[in-house]
Amino acid sequence: MTIEVTNLPDPEVTCAKCQACCCRLEVMIVTDTGVPEEHIAADAWGGQVMARLDDGWCSALDRDTLMCTIYENRPWICREFEMGSYECLNEYNENT
Repeated sequence: MTIEVTNLPDPEVTCAKCQACCCRLEVMIVTDTGVPEEHIAADAWGGQVMARLDDGWCSALDRDTLMCTIYENRPWICREFEMGSYECLNEYNENT
């Protein structure tokens, strides 16, 4: 019997090869992970979201390295956004 495994990350996609496409998405802060206050903004409905700068990128993104400056304290949604997942590939393909 052969079992087909689906929904595995694409091994060709790594954050090191990406241009941080996911860092342009609106990220709601739904749990307390210790995100520093300077990176928190309010959305139109009063919910907490990651702040974005005028260029549309997350305020916690280092523009030189395209790495998260608060990785250990990143929001839950960022932790769940799996590298190479359908959502990741969809954002990547829309932005490349």
